[in-house]
Amino acid sequence: MKWIKRIALGLVSVIVLLVAVVFGVSEMRMRKTYDLGVASRLTVTRDSAQIARGEHLVRTVAKCSECHTEDLGGKIFIEPGPMGTVSASNLTTGKGGVLAGYTDAQLEGAIRHGVRKNGRALIIMPSDEYQNLGDADVSAIIAYLRALPPVDRELPRTRLGPIGRGLVTFGVPILPAARIDHKTPPASRAAVPPAGPTREYGEYLVNVGGCRGCHGPTLVGAPGHGPGEPHSANITPAGPIGRWSEADFTRAIRTGTRPDGSKINPVMPWKSMARHTDAELHAMWLYLRTVPPVQSPAKS
Repeated sequence: MKWIKRIALGLVSVIVLLVAVVFGVSEMRMRKTYDLGVASRLTVTRDSAQIARGEHLVRTVAKCSECHTEDLGGKIFIEPGPMGTVSASNLTTGKGGVLAGYTDAQLEGAIRHGVRKNGRALIIMPSDEYQNLGDADVSAIIAYLRALPPVDRELPRTRLGPIGRGLVTFGVPILPAARIDHKTPPASRAAVPPAGPTREYGEYLVNVGGCRGCHGPTLVGAPGHGPGEPHSANITPAGPIGRWSEADFTRAIRTGTRPDGSKINPVMPWKSMARHTDAELHAMWLYLRTVPPVQSPAKS
């Protein structure tokens, strides 16, 4: 009986120590502030052409409405539970909105760097991809957000629970600011190709549109981000898409239906992507045909 008590006491001590470590490390990482150190080069004119471009970027290319909803008023992204509560912010000037409290430069920091105006990291923000957005496109996104009608929607603050804090502690990538080089902009940002039906522009759309965030850095597919989410497809020429025609690809994006008639899981944001122009889909098709073919790894 004494040994059982000692073992139980030891286990409790280990659990308490582990909880303390997880809380301490996660708190330190979430409280860390980032010095962006790069002067803003944006030109936000808010003219009609810039706003129209911004709307297309927000709703189709960057797919912001997937998380922040169609009216950009935000929603609870992860319901309260062991993970915590994660809210996708209200991006308007309405009650509960964050837009009025951010300057253009601070919005750029949130978009490209995944950093709040107080310098701390945003949680689950696809800035790994958005850091590649060109100056003109970031300016257009901000111009469009500034032109949105106010939406009154107050949301709970994002607070991570034990599982969320564990993810932060053990390096699961939910704090993009911790991975981004805030001092040296990516070379791709300075070499944004002109919009058009070209392989180069297709690469840009894939890089800023979150494709690598879901399908992995080499586009070979990756595990789902949350419980119940499927493993994403291999979209290199070595995957099933390599046997598709361009018409098959376009139809899949427009309708969410594969050539064999099966439906694409709604986790894939095909409804947002369906808004792409024919020229943009052609550009992405040209690029995806030229990426290195990589065989899908065996799934355990």
